[in-house]
Amino acid sequence: MEFDQTTILIGMFAIMLVGILTGIHIAFAFAMTALIGNILIFGDGDFQDGFDIAMSGLGSVAYEYLRSEVFAAIPLFMLLGDFVNKSGSARDLYKLINHTMKLIPGRLAVATVAGNAVFAAVTGVSIAAAAAFSRIAYPQMRYHQYNRQFALGSVAGSACLGMIIPPSVLLIVWGIIAEKSISQLFIAGAIPGLILASFFMVYIAVSATINPKLAPKFDETAEQSKLTRAEFASGIGIALLILLVLGGIWGGLFTPSEAGGVGAAGAMLLGILKGMRTKQLAMAVVDSGKSAAPVMFLLLTANMYAKFMEAAGMSELIRDTFEHFSLGPTGIIIVIILIWLALGMILDSISIILITVPIFAPLTEGFFDPIAFALFGILCIEAGLLTPPFGLLVYTVKGSIDDAQATLAEIFKGSVPYWILMLIVMLMIWRYPEIATWLPNMVLK
Repeated sequence: MEFDQTTILIGMFAIMLVGILTGIHIAFAFAMTALIGNILIFGDGDFQDGFDIAMSGLGSVAYEYLRSEVFAAIPLFMLLGDFVNKSGSARDLYKLINHTMKLIPGRLAVATVAGNAVFAAVTGVSIAAAAAFSRIAYPQMRYHQYNRQFALGSVAGSACLGMIIPPSVLLIVWGIIAEKSISQLFIAGAIPGLILASFFMVYIAVSATINPKLAPKFDETAEQSKLTRAEFASGIGIALLILLVLGGIWGGLFTPSEAGGVGAAGAMLLGILKGMRTKQLAMAVVDSGKSAAPVMFLLLTANMYAKFMEAAGMSELIRDTFEHFSLGPTGIIIVIILIWLALGMILDSISIILITVPIFAPLTEGFFDPIAFALFGILCIEAGLLTPPFGLLVYTVKGSIDDAQATLAEIFKGSVPYWILMLIVMLMIWRYPEIATWLPNMVLK
């Protein structure tokens, strides 16, 4: 029995979604639907011919992508983040920022945003930032009698900064999938990231000023507020490491992969100075490998699925559908936003990018700058991770804090202002794409 390409495409997409929602690992769902779809497309009714062609094509995709040096950036940045977290340098950096901002209303929540912004620049993973600052920032805010919902919201909301402030793993994944310059994406994320971080800080300061019960004033006598010389030196060391990694990328000294290697080596050195020994260093390497391997496998199978969709004419199908309903650019963007927010409630960021970017990126190139669209998309996807009832970041914070009285509802409510501010910055990029494109155009011209 032969099927037309549109029927195959829709059928495989439906099977993939059903498989994911019923618990099949997304990587296996990608691989199996890509294999079956290619067999049906290229077999022309002959299973053996279709199978041989499909296996040859999948092998070519695997060879092409796994030998690319761009893939090395992901495990290297994850290794960097593990060294920073396990050595305690992330905690020292937070205390340094907290101490220097003691005169600002809501300084611990503001410090959480600032710390997340800097921590994100090191790890680039919002889940890692949410887990780290749930254990670093939340206990200190509660110790100083911060409102629970206010404290939880600042941790969950600001964790999203990890996805647009370089070097972000999502920016790397987007660049690989959409075949865009990762260096351009890294540089493009700087200004929107700083704008969003500034919005978060202003919201916290204004809220704490209007309602002082949300965030009591700084207590100089509190034991947790004291900063030692070692903590100061450790925090400065992380700041210098960030400057080295980002400055190297911006200045053209390193590729993103090379910068990841330099950053991981620098973080390891700082970890050794902080007291990490062979066992702890080996544990960080193993843990980062455990985290990176599924991501790498996901990318491989996603590229297989993307090639299948390309062969089946997915982009043409969606483009024809949008043209049929005469939506126009604004209508297309609204539909894309709704899809991303809906998927954000049930899937993680990387999975959403793997499924949708091969479809949406070519579709919007005619009216939306590809670099600006990447930042727009990542902000929208991250907003989805804060959207009830299944916001992944919210569940991460709940699982990371040691507070039985904290509820998911409190975390969701506390993160609503951050969700709104993310959508505002996202719409600013849609209206004024120069926010994302100006800096890379200036630096890389």
